[in-house]
Amino acid sequence: PEIPGAEEEIRSMSYRKAKEIYGEPLPEIVEKRLEKELKSIIGHGFAVIYLISHKLVKKSLIDGYLVGSRGSVGSSFVATMTEITEVNPLPPHYVCPNCKHSYFFDDGSVASGYDLPDKDCPECGTQYKKDGQDIPFETFLGFKGDKVPDIDLNFSGEYQARAHNYTKELFGEEYVFRAGTIGTVADKTAYGFVRGYEDDKGLQLRNAEIERLVSGCTGVKRTTGQHPGGIIVVPNNREIYEFTPIQYPADDRDSEWKTTHFDFHSIEDNLLKLDILGHDDPTMIRMLQDLSGIDPETIPHDDEAVMKLFSSTEPLGVTPEQIMCKTGTLGVPEFGTRFVRQMLEETKPSTFSELVQISGLSHGTDVWLNNASELIANGTCELKDVIGCRDDIMVYLIYKGLEPSLAFKIMEFVRKGKGLQDDWIEEMKKHDVPDWYIDSCQKIKYMFPKAHAAAYVLMAVRIAYFKVYYPIYFYAAYFTVRASDFDLDTMVKGSNAIRSKIEEINAKGLEASPKEKNVLVVLELALEMCERGMSFQKVDLYRSHATKFIVDGDTLIPPFSALPGVGTNAAYNIMKAREAGEFLSKEDLQKRSKMTKTVLEYLDAHGCLEGLPDENQLSLF
Repeated sequence: PEIPGAEEEIRSMSYRKAKEIYGEPLPEIVEKRLEKELKSIIGHGFAVIYLISHKLVKKSLIDGYLVGSRGSVGSSFVATMTEITEVNPLPPHYVCPNCKHSYFFDDGSVASGYDLPDKDCPECGTQYKKDGQDIPFETFLGFKGDKVPDIDLNFSGEYQARAHNYTKELFGEEYVFRAGTIGTVADKTAYGFVRGYEDDKGLQLRNAEIERLVSGCTGVKRTTGQHPGGIIVVPNNREIYEFTPIQYPADDRDSEWKTTHFDFHSIEDNLLKLDILGHDDPTMIRMLQDLSGIDPETIPHDDEAVMKLFSSTEPLGVTPEQIMCKTGTLGVPEFGTRFVRQMLEETKPSTFSELVQISGLSHGTDVWLNNASELIANGTCELKDVIGCRDDIMVYLIYKGLEPSLAFKIMEFVRKGKGLQDDWIEEMKKHDVPDWYIDSCQKIKYMFPKAHAAAYVLMAVRIAYFKVYYPIYFYAAYFTVRASDFDLDTMVKGSNAIRSKIEEINAKGLEASPKEKNVLVVLELALEMCERGMSFQKVDLYRSHATKFIVDGDTLIPPFSALPGVGTNAAYNIMKAREAGEFLSKEDLQKRSKMTKTVLEYLDAHGCLEGLPDENQLSLF
């Protein structure tokens, strides 16, 4: 699509913001990076994509929701200056917020600006701001800067629909469509079809014939759907019909959005797709902001206690035995799963850049297991030296003296799992690249972009800050936003009951059902919360919210929806019904809130209806 004046707007916006931060004249390193990027972005006609993304993020920020960036958009300094991403890809540096004096570490000695020690500006004595993640621009737009940028944005799940609708405001309803998807017949379903056909016709088919029929049915179109976040934008001098027919998803004529008939991969080279995705982190941060009144952008990225959380339970004031976990990261996004907690125990990270490494290592394929984990375990190198994200390879090789275009090529081959060519290995050896590094490159199958890891770690560190300093708010937000399955009857009883339930599920091992595994994650956090001196109340007929956990001193009041069998609608109906005054009896409650008998029984079993008679009875005496 075209937006008149987009090129000029992106250029002036980038320079305006850069001068606001780094002063005039701009430091050479900043100006060079800006010029290099703008030449690529404007030269290849990508300015409009940046401008659209800028407008979407700006709108969300004005409406009070932070936006996380996904993928490699944080590799672009222009994206940082136009506020599309919070990740600053310049080399680590100090910059004075008052007199704009700056100092850059461009020799590879520091991996992340957030890890620099606090320091005052020598010119005016103000405390320096620290920034910079050292990410090359090439990982975003390719070495020639001509790869179509793929800007993925994580909006709060609560805000996603508003962001989608805003694209209609920007371009007009007839120029934006949801990306369509095609649902196909799965092999198990096909097997059912064939068995049914066999019974209906009274046939006795041989296995080979059954297989043949199944393979013929598998992959056939069954229904259509829509991509959860993909919005296709058609330039206003074109019609959508030049590219694809359009339809309602699954023939639902009441659907708000029309979708493309072809799935996006068939038309991705012809039309722009915006990825406006929904994510829990921004929702959780928004809830924490509402509860505490703290602006999440003012939270420090290098708080000592918060950093310690990733290697010890000490900042929580509990022992590992109390919470059955050796780190304090339960419930911290990206760092709470068993797999990552195991990595944290083995590596004991203490800096922001090491957390970015861990995030890269945990999302890659063959990057950690049988690779980096062994190198660290046998002392070949430390966590900060191993290959964690794809960008590390290019940056490291350039610092070692390799030709930038070759460093880029090696990174691209390694991240796709294609290994190294012999002449590259020779070149690497000539520049003193150690053997273990070359060997590590050969094993890798897929790697994460550093910008994506940095953006996620930034969100995680903010949430971890609340976990350390405002625990009750953290638990309220976690249980409200992230958890779906609860075992309230156990949670209300406190630590001992929770612990024995956890042990019971753990004892089942692989036999545990998916629901039990979900409940286990919630119980682990509930145990930690109780061990830190907080507790759960019962669901309260008059005080509970429909879906949110409410903070009451150092206890939480669970919502109606946390009870088994109580859906969101039923929960809101109870809230609505009680506005008309107290309930006289169970019968009255059931009538006014239109709840089913089952829901009433659940409430009763949990003890919410104590003291309520069964029916409305009038006593005459």
